[in-house]
This record gives sequence, structure tokens and C-alpha cells, in this order.
Amino acid sequence: MSFSEQLSTLFAKYNVIDAFWTNVQLTFWAAIGAFVLGSILALMRISPVPSLRAAGTAYVHLVRNTPLTILMTLAILGVWTQFQLSLSSNFETNFFLYAIIVLAIYHAAFVCEAIRSGVNTVPTGQAEAARAIGLGFMPTARYVIFPQALRGSITPLGNTLIALAKNTTVATVASVAEASGMMKSMIEFNSDLVFMIFFVFAMGFVVIVVPIGLLTTWASRKLAVKR
Repeated sequence: MSFSEQLSTLFAKYNVIDAFWTNVQLTFWAAIGAFVLGSILALMRISPVPSLRAAGTAYVHLVRNTPLTILMTLAILGVWTQFQLSLSSNFETNFFLYAIIVLAIYHAAFVCEAIRSGVNTVPTGQAEAARAIGLGFMPTARYVIFPQALRGSITPLGNTLIALAKNTTVATVASVAEASGMMKSMIEFNSDLVFMIFFVFAMGFVVIVVPIGLLTTWASRKLAVKR
């Protein structure tokens, strides 16, 4: 078969677009969760309270050095199977939510370090000036440190988002019908089209990831803090 015939055969038999749309949704919702949790962890890591710094550091080192597949398996076989904790009455939605939570928990550690790298770019004199006029830790972080830190951490945050988009394939462990799961099924039943299948899914992730990289590059230049 010709290239176009192979391509049309695959798209006629399988809903490839829907599979990639699942990956996009996983990326979007997990990115929001990871950013919120990662910001809290970053605050903990720069906190003047030793116990909070220790807890934030422990979380980052533990989660960042644990394989994502292990965390996903633990959530399904441990939390859901053993404790029967359902997040939705719908079977597919339940696993979808579990995948989002695990992806958010895992990537929050990387978001935390990305933001902390941005904090390190903020001159210490600004925090000292904020404290000198009577601002506490939280107001200083909110109004002085974090706005500049976020602008300085756009590139590492973008890299984390790209990694998250690619890591959504691990959701297949949680029985989520995303792209990598469909690719495995397509190869199993269409072994004669294996190269075309790899091409389709490689290009699919390129379409998802490249715009993120371009947007990150543009934003890092547009919002860079002038020193």
C-alpha cells in the first residue's frame, strides 16, 4: 500500500485524534495541579520555618527520584484496589482522575525546583528591603519575590510542561485510553503497518510538544526581567 493508503487505513479503523485529545486533557489538568502544588512546595522550600523547609525538601527528593510508573501503579493497585477509593462513579472517569492526580503530584516536584531556580535570580536586596518596611514572609513572597521568580523560571517551567505532555503516556498503566495504549493495540493487530503507526504517533506528539516549546521561548524573551 502507498503512504496515503496506509494512513487512511489507520485513521479509518482507529480514532487517533480522540486518543491524542485525551493526552492533551491530561496535560492541561495535570499542569494546573502541578503548578499549584509546586508553588506551595516552593514557598515551603524558601520558608524561614525549618520544619516546612525540611518537609518541602523531603517531598521533592522522594517524588522526583521515584519512577512515575511506580507512582501510577501504586495509585491504582494500592489506593484504588486496596482502599476502594473511587473518585467517580464512572469507571473511565475514575481512572482519568487518578492519572491526573498522579501526574500532578509527580511533576509538582519539578515545578517546585523550576520556581526555586527563579527565586534565586531575584536579588536578595529586594527581599531585605521588603522586610525593612515591615512586610512579613508571605506578603514579601507574594508581592516581591514570586512575580519576578515566575518570570525568571519560564524556561524551566516550559521544559517541565513538555516533559509532562510526554509523560501522559504513563496513564496507560491506569487503563486510560490515551495515545500510547492505542498505539500498542494498533501494532498488535496491524503489525504490517508498524512503521506507519510509529510515524503517526511520533508526529502526534511533535504537534503537541513543539507549540509548547515555541510559546515558552517567546514568553521567556517577552517577560524576561531586565536587570
